Amino acid sequence: MDKPANFAGLDRQLLLGNEAIARGAFEAGVKVISSYPGTPSTEITVNAAKYPRIYTEWATNEKVGLEVAYGASLGGGRAMSCMKHVGLNVAADPLFTSSYTGVNGGLVIVVADDPGMHSSQNEQDSRHYARAAKLMMFEPADSQECLDMTRQAFALSEQYDTPVLLRLTTRISHTRTQVTVGEPIEQPRRAYVKDMMKYVMMPGMAIKRHVVIEGRQSQLQKDLDSGLVPGAFTITRKSEKLGILTSGMAYQYVREALPDASIFKLGLVYPLPIEQIRAFAASVERFVIVEELDPFIETEIKAAGIACEGKSLFTLQGEYSLALLNKVFHPETVLDPAYDTSALTPAPGRPPVMCAGCPHKGLFMALNRLKLTVAGDIGCYTLGALAPTNAMDACLCMGASVGMAHGLDQVTDHELARKSVAVIGDSTFLHTGVSSLINSVYNGSTSTVIILDNSITGMTGHQQNAASGLDIHNQPAPELDLEQLCRAIGVRSIYEVDPADIKACVKVIKQAVEEPQVTVIIAKRPCALIPPGIGKKEEVVKLDRDKCTRCQACIKIMCPALLAGPDGYPQIDPNICNACHLCTRVCNFGALKGGNEA
Repeated sequence: MDKPANFAGLDRQLLLGNEAIARGAFEAGVKVISSYPGTPSTEITVNAAKYPRIYTEWATNEKVGLEVAYGASLGGGRAMSCMKHVGLNVAADPLFTSSYTGVNGGLVIVVADDPGMHSSQNEQDSRHYARAAKLMMFEPADSQECLDMTRQAFALSEQYDTPVLLRLTTRISHTRTQVTVGEPIEQPRRAYVKDMMKYVMMPGMAIKRHVVIEGRQSQLQKDLDSGLVPGAFTITRKSEKLGILTSGMAYQYVREALPDASIFKLGLVYPLPIEQIRAFAASVERFVIVEELDPFIETEIKAAGIACEGKSLFTLQGEYSLALLNKVFHPETVLDPAYDTSALTPAPGRPPVMCAGCPHKGLFMALNRLKLTVAGDIGCYTLGALAPTNAMDACLCMGASVGMAHGLDQVTDHELARKSVAVIGDSTFLHTGVSSLINSVYNGSTSTVIILDNSITGMTGHQQNAASGLDIHNQPAPELDLEQLCRAIGVRSIYEVDPADIKACVKVIKQAVEEPQVTVIIAKRPCALIPPGIGKKEEVVKLDRDKCTRCQACIKIMCPALLAGPDGYPQIDPNICNACHLCTRVCNFGALKGGNEA
């Protein structure tokens, strides 16, 4: 049996929700997992890659990942694709039509929402996709349920001939709870049978498949109301005065804040076991829906004519908490703090900054000096919008910067093109930026695109991509040449520059924005946190106090390795300094030098 080292010989483990999803996929006999990394979902595929029986890969984007998984399902194997909530937007096209075609091998799509926007640009609620695409959606409340519901989702996918959605939130993905692990199911690959009426979605076939979907939904609703769908719900009977309907992480808060309440806990958040809920609501004096983000369940319950309370008591924004529930249900209760904080000194503010040695910082300092309008994108480099660079004007979604720059160019008859650029990371460029660059070239744009090539997918934890030369297992893979790709698209003017060389960046950008065509600048330097980008310790920067004027220009770049000392001289932390030498280029007095120059 395949087991990562941390599972060897043990039946119980303390697992992240994401680790438990990977384990559940392994135990369910999954053959293929294709995903694009996105916090808080990334660790699912990272951990699944530790199981040799599962073929895993990083896809170029979520749409591709779901299409790969669908193909594996079509071929008779169980398959899964994992993504964050905004990634499901990218995968929506195959998602909706796969609901029509159904599956062969079980197909599960895992989507991780981010209430509170810990690492996301919006707070959308993915449960709406389940309703819109007419798909089942599970929502686990702890790591054990992550494992169990993953297994159950595959079984139900094949039973009802449908893809199944599995929804996580950040707290479930990144919280550890105890899990009892099991043995993997020997899942033989189902035979593929050619069936044009089922799998080819031209209008004539799709019209008939829509009828099939509605029949599937009707049967599923009957089964739910009869209590025949495993894991769909559990009921805890206690007080008849208060009944709570909840799911996911909110269930954990309810259980702690309201130990005497009766609880109807949903495992399947769509569709709902309406008749079971109706009976539960009738058995209590007060019926309250507790759910994070949108009033999704509340809307369904009220549409069924069941009286309830919900969002009028809570909030549409952010995560729920024990404190929030206590404020609503026990406003007179004052909770004692977990520990005495009176003797503690408040922690100083710590704004987010780029890492020491980050290759993006010098490039953004150059953009700041040029006072350009910068169309930004999703990645570590989005921090370029903040101090000290303040060099990003807009950030919408992955791959959008290239199209925004083209739009800025066209709306001003090319005048703004000389004053604006697009920035995009290498992985994001391959994710959805390539098609936008094709569009810009095809439609005669004069925009400038800067590809920040740091040789890795940095923001989500250093996953490989098609341009890094390694696969998900860090084994050699074909390395896509970004320059040759841009030339194949039709870009005729391409520059390469070291982003840590501010003067070189200023010179190249000045030249590029004046050209009457699409220009691409590849700012190439590895991420400071991966081996090719880690500086040599003997080159760590040192200070010559005799030359230092204490002007603090170096401090203003906000490098974590540089701090202003009490005497005004910069202090360099050799354990953090990554020898990028950006500060030495900022210093006009030669007071800062690399260790081999000192």
